[in-house]
Amino acid sequence: MEKLILTMNSTKYMLVRAKHRCRRSLVPSASKYMLSDSTRSSRLESLMNINLRDHSSLAMALQGASSSAPVLDIALLLSVFASILARTAAVGVCYGMSGDNLPPPSVVVGMLRDNGFNTVRLYSPERDALTALGGTGIRVVVAAPNDVLGTLASGGAAAAAWVCDNIQAYPMVSFRYVVVGNEVAGADTQLLVPAMENVHGALAVAGLGHIKVTTSISQATIGVHFPPSAGEFTDEAKSFLSFVIPFLERTRAPLLANLYPYFIYAYNPGAMDISFALFTAAGDVVQDAGYGYQNMFDVTVDALYTAVQKLGGSRVRVVVSETGWPSAGGVAASVENARTFNQNLVRHVSTGTPRRPRKIETYVFAMFNENLKEAGVEQNWGLFFPDTDSVYPISFSA
Repeated sequence: MEKLILTMNSTKYMLVRAKHRCRRSLVPSASKYMLSDSTRSSRLESLMNINLRDHSSLAMALQGASSSAPVLDIALLLSVFASILARTAAVGVCYGMSGDNLPPPSVVVGMLRDNGFNTVRLYSPERDALTALGGTGIRVVVAAPNDVLGTLASGGAAAAAWVCDNIQAYPMVSFRYVVVGNEVAGADTQLLVPAMENVHGALAVAGLGHIKVTTSISQATIGVHFPPSAGEFTDEAKSFLSFVIPFLERTRAPLLANLYPYFIYAYNPGAMDISFALFTAAGDVVQDAGYGYQNMFDVTVDALYTAVQKLGGSRVRVVVSETGWPSAGGVAASVENARTFNQNLVRHVSTGTPRRPRKIETYVFAMFNENLKEAGVEQNWGLFFPDTDSVYPISFSA
């Protein structure tokens, strides 16, 4: 495989071609890496009893639940450009592909650029999408999906093969993170850290140590939301995150979390006013140690930070890897509510939470309505219809 290398000769730049010599992979092709969607509701049942009208019942419910002539790889150069873009935009988008009527990746990449998205999350190292993203400067968060955890955990050679086929094979792509597993649960959680360690090592050997390795967790891993200063993971989540968090702390990688105020509201609409979920509350709804909270998003993010710190992650940054609001198919799922939530989200994340008033890297779920997902809200999270028309008007400039 050929790779383009940018060389500097005095003040001139020259593109040359070099053979890409990484070992070929023995793992399945990228087309097999499509993440099977799980219904978020099954992961979040523990949140059904939240009641923000009664703080005591809320608390009880949540507590229970080297050369003189420099040579720069273009991929590295693009990552530098992307880091500059990162200073001006906090919001990316999740690009799922669970649909049989979606536009080709080349069209989608044009849509990303037209709408000002500098970062995109992919749920698999899909060949056509990565090819289309090459050379655009759009930062890519790519998954090593759940079904390859066992392979990646088995040893460094397997991880090196995966990195070769899915990262090194795309030198023009500006990779930001490799996300090892999405909402991993059950026995597979024991594979997470070995897989993450192996991928981290393989990237370092390949000279790609700037690409951080992480995982994404479900909102249901948070056992205590209220007050945010008492945030804590469930015992089940602690059993594996107590190993994941130290890895992230040591490698200076963030923790990705899929956080949905929608589900907290939808499971028990009487527990809070919808304004608290939609960022439209007129004033503080929750007080905690001198901090006032006007929305559930901030409560959840700060509770998660507290939980992470309790497991030794004082330097671990939280990235909201999924959030959004459905436009149809369920309780309070409407075009107007979806537009209100996502527009307010875009404006809000640039300012941060009461405890952490700084930009929150956030990914809106999702780019498209996807017709191969489970019927109901799962098919209606998209910002766009498959024909590329917008579901509702929205600006992605903070």
